[in-house]
Amino acid sequence: MRSSKPITVTLGSQQKSLDARLQSGAYSSASEVIRAALRALDREEDAIDEIMRQRIREAIDDPGSDIDADTVFERLERLHAERMKAEGGGAQGRVSSEG
Repeated sequence: MRSSKPITVTLGSQQKSLDARLQSGAYSSASEVIRAALRALDREEDAIDEIMRQRIREAIDDPGSDIDADTVFERLERLHAERMKAEGGGAQGRVSSEG
């Protein structure tokens, strides 16, 4: 008994890539190409997840001082006002950081 079911896939411009792999003899069927592609995608997603976990760990473990929200909003408002002035739009009203 099969553990998977047949599906129909429309590849569009990717069809040329699949055909080239079949013609090269590297793969004997479209199913093999798709399975290899999905394994590669799984590896890529796992690598990205690990990088994100590592960066989150580094951020949590960072001994640097925290910046309070008011300071962050003040800096953002100043940068926005400077950008608007440079673009000729003038400074906008203060954005409230309160809920």
